[in-house]
Amino acid sequence: MLTTAYYNNMMLQLGSMTVPGTGTMNPGASVPGTPGNPWDTTLSDLKMVPLIEPLRPAGSGFPRPYPINLWGETHHGAMAREITHFVTTATAGADYITVHTVVGESGQGIVALNKQTGSTTGDTGRAYQATLFEAGAISRLAKAAGKTYGVGVIVMTHGETDADPPNAAYKDQLVQLLADYNTDIPPITGQTYRIPMYISQQHAYPNGASSKGKRPDVNNMQWQLGVDHKPDFVCTGPKYQYPANPNNDGVHLSVVGAELLGEKNAQVYYERAVLGHDWQPLMPTSVDRSGRVVTVHFHVPVPPLNWDTTFDAPAITEWKSGNGFELRTDSANITIASVQISGDSVQITASSDLPATGLIVGYALTSQGVQLKNHSKAVRWGELRDSDSFAGVTTKMANPNYCVSFEMPVP
Repeated sequence: MLTTAYYNNMMLQLGSMTVPGTGTMNPGASVPGTPGNPWDTTLSDLKMVPLIEPLRPAGSGFPRPYPINLWGETHHGAMAREITHFVTTATAGADYITVHTVVGESGQGIVALNKQTGSTTGDTGRAYQATLFEAGAISRLAKAAGKTYGVGVIVMTHGETDADPPNAAYKDQLVQLLADYNTDIPPITGQTYRIPMYISQQHAYPNGASSKGKRPDVNNMQWQLGVDHKPDFVCTGPKYQYPANPNNDGVHLSVVGAELLGEKNAQVYYERAVLGHDWQPLMPTSVDRSGRVVTVHFHVPVPPLNWDTTFDAPAITEWKSGNGFELRTDSANITIASVQISGDSVQITASSDLPATGLIVGYALTSQGVQLKNHSKAVRWGELRDSDSFAGVTTKMANPNYCVSFEMPVP
């Protein structure tokens, strides 16, 4: 855990908003205008401090809204360290200071993250108001210190609750959430920079053997947001390749997994926000067919494509030879005989003639009913990755780009 501060990155210390050492909100916090009011940006003991993990003490019980919404290490410590490392390595004597805010709510769907029309001091639904509160408090403190502050990116690590049961409105709700942020944050910070959202895919729900055949629409939505709503959204990739929490619940990342995610977020931020590059994940761009062969063409961040053969083989019988790829119709799985990389494409050969219509190709989208032994414990995964040699300064572990999970109709 990154309990030591690196560089000059910062976070907001909440002072009397919380009971010391617990992260629990003080009594009276739900009463506007009283000490401990969570949305009072003028509290005298709010201050900026060096960014360390955990950002706040762990609370207790469930649900866990802001400011007791942390269980342990987030991805922000590694993300902050890596962004500054990128900049200072590239330019001698330079600095790049980021300030990190964590407002998510454990176990809650997008309904708890959206802009609320009712109370924002209950047991859920504080995330949006907490964002505006921290933005306001940090802006005030920055101005008092003779500095400026703006929100550079909203990082969304989410989707499990909206995957099962499926939330058909998830994509539109994320678009609305970002639009609300871009309406409400600039008047607070004074920024003209439009805030993007980075989102990583979930791979946990629906889970279990009974969920075989179920494909979460939110995974497709999380990838497609970066395709349909550029440059506001970018999918940073999957998380199935990252180590899991020691209890192997298939949902939460371990400390190292969180740090790897933070390093990947930092890499994307550096490429897009600092260098101005149009970074996109390893993702499909088109699909075609010839005889028994379906060819999926990819955007590859760092060619060439490779297979990660340390992953378990898929458990679904028809797709054991697919390395994560899936062929199906609405009524049946189609057996894959082999898969082969060809330049920036993957050729999927079926073991029998393909149907003339209704053919669908997917990747890492169907629950295998088992969990990975050596990786994330996710129930969806694949073996396709690029050749990015990136390794973060915190983990010093290889962190290439793995293919997003997806599903596409085959013409």
